[in-house]
Amino acid sequence: MQCPECGSEHIRTNGHRRGKQNHLCVDCGRQFVANPQTECGDSAQVRRPCLNLDTNGLGFRAIARVSGVHHTTVIHEVKQSGQLRPDVDDPEQLPAVAE
Repeated sequence: MQCPECGSEHIRTNGHRRGKQNHLCVDCGRQFVANPQTECGDSAQVRRPCLNLDTNGLGFRAIARVSGVHHTTVIHEVKQSGQLRPDVDDPEQLPAVAE
């Protein structure tokens, strides 16, 4: 096993972190896990239905109950998707026509 920082093979174990063995490089002091998780977060198969439910007017906690995703995660995903859309109206601007 090699250190991802300096490439040294002078490694020792350094406890457990979230159920995985933690390692410590003696030369540079870097802590690391042998096989880190590369993909974090929910997949697109979970995100898209949550965004569709939000578009249809369901509340964040109701979306969390239906999908099994925590409500703060739903809020974060809705905010993130809203920032990516360029055609969202500015809430400070008054509309030209009102009914």
